[in-house]
Order: sequence, then C-alpha cells, then structure tokens
Amino acid sequence: MENSEASRSVKTSKLILTNAILILALALIPAFVERTDVITWLTFTLLYITLSQSWNIIGGFAGQQNLGHAAFFGIGALSARFLWLAGLPLPLALLIGAAAAALFALIIGFPAFRLRGVYFVIGTLVLAEILKTVFDTVLPRASVLPSRLLNVYSLTPRYYLSLVIAIAAVGVVFWISRSRLGLGFMSVREDEDAAEASGVSTQKYKLLALLISTSMAGLAGGVFGYFASAAQPGSLFSAVWTFDAVIIVFVGGVGTVLGPIIGSCFFVLLQQVLSLYLPMGMHILVFGILFIIVVLFLPGGLIGLMSRFKRAGSVKQLSKRSRRRSWCLFFQKRGGSWESF
Repeated sequence: MENSEASRSVKTSKLILTNAILILALALIPAFVERTDVITWLTFTLLYITLSQSWNIIGGFAGQQNLGHAAFFGIGALSARFLWLAGLPLPLALLIGAAAAALFALIIGFPAFRLRGVYFVIGTLVLAEILKTVFDTVLPRASVLPSRLLNVYSLTPRYYLSLVIAIAAVGVVFWISRSRLGLGFMSVREDEDAAEASGVSTQKYKLLALLISTSMAGLAGGVFGYFASAAQPGSLFSAVWTFDAVIIVFVGGVGTVLGPIIGSCFFVLLQQVLSLYLPMGMHILVFGILFIIVVLFLPGGLIGLMSRFKRAGSVKQLSKRSRRRSWCLFFQKRGGSWESF
C-alpha cells in the first residue's frame, strides 16, 4: 500500500515538473523567437487547443455530437470584440463573451436535447448555419481594428493570452476526467438509457457539459476576436470552426486530455505544410480523408496508436524477462549458472 502511494506521488511530481518546464518553455518563446510567422503558428495552435478541448467535453466525454459549435465560438468572438473595441477592459469583455455563449446554450439546450442521435447532430448544424446567414445579412461589413490599435498591434500579448486560455482549458478538462462530474458525463456517453435507469439525471449532465463546453468555445472565440485585425462577422459562425475542432479531437484521441493537444499540433503543422503545396482550400479535402481513415482504422486516434506501441513494448519486455527466468531455472536444475551462459 505504501509502495503504491509512493509510486503515485513520484508520478504526480514528475507530471507537475514536466508541465512546469513545458509552460516555462512556451512562455519564453517570444523572448527568443522573432519570426512573426512562427508566433502566429503557435498562437493558432494554442487557440485550436482551447477550441478542440471545448468540443471534447460535449462530444468526447458526454457523447453528444454537437456540430453547431461554431455558433458559440462566433457569439463569444463577436461579443468580446465589440465590447473590447467599445472600451471595455479585455478580460471583462472575454468573460462576457463566454457568458453570452453559455447563456445562448442554456436557451437552446432544453429543446435541443429533446433530439437524439442524427437529429441532434443535424439540428445543431442547422442552428449554426442560421446564425451565419443572419449575421452575414445584418453585419455585411468586416470589423476592422481602428488605426489607433493597428499602430500598436503586437502578436506577443495575443500569444500570451492564447497560452493562458489554453492552459486553463486543459486544466478544466483534466479535472473533469478525474471528477464525479466526468463520470456522470461518461455514463451518459456510454448508455444514456442505462444511466437514466440507474438514477443519473442525464438531462442535467448533458446541460452541464453543454454549458462548460460552450463557455470555453466562447473564450476561444474571444481570443480570436482579439487576435484578428479584421474579421467578417458571418465567417465567425462558419462550420469550418466546428469541423476543425471535430477533426482535431478524433485525430488526437476523443475523450482524452492529451488527444486535442497532440491533434492541434498535428493539424496546424500539416495545414501549413499542405497550404504551401496544394491549391487554396484543397487541404480541407486531405483532412476529410484523414478523418475517415482515423474513424475507420484508428478509433483511438494518435493517443490510441501511442498506447498500442507502449503496450507492445511492455509485452515484449515481459516476454524477454520470462525467457530469461526460464533459462535461469534450466541452468540451476543442472547445477550451472546463468552468468556462465
């Protein structure tokens, strides 16, 4: 028992130390990297970590395949951007944007969760498309930063904001994965009827998952609203934001903490490489094919693939030890020694 607790304590200490070193390294990057394209790439990676982690809560842990995630991203982005440009402090604008996304989720959550399966998927997708059409009509002009802000525009504060929000998002998902709340989400995901029969309030857990997920998506939208020098309001509700998050989660590992992190790094890097060699927009086709391959042949994503290699290595090592022990016993029975072999 004591050995088990000591081993767990050592693992926890190593995890904390590794994360602290990684965060410190990320925090020091702007001080040593002057290339704006690298900082932009890293900022988008951190933004996608937040967005994909937000979808991971509702789609990965709670099992509700929400294809209208872009609606909450867009609400957070528009709210935070307009409030910030109106003179509100940025942190307060971001929080209000996240709250606006969660409030909208609460309003549509009750009727939306009356739908199940493919009907829920289609319903949420249609919702986002309706909002995109509305904002394209009502706000046809792009929102451009005023000259006073463009003159002092810098990527560094936007990078650090993306880093802080991404760390917070990963921390929330890590806590959910080890909490009773997370167990409630997963019970709904595995078998909603069985969970309901066991006394679990599935409606409550689905609403909680939706509220946490959408508020996080609203924060990600707010970060993008602060990052973009110009933004077309309707494009903030584009289905691309939803499908990017879904692809990242499935490629990285759905329902895991590390999956969206690995998936985001892989996604942004591959997107940049493909954009150099393929015509504009063709990288979407490549990601679509990649998504189909992962769903069919690698349902655990990159995290699942890494686990397979790890298990294979453990089995190989165990087999090697077993053979060594067998040879040892063989020589002992014949009065020899293993060392002389």
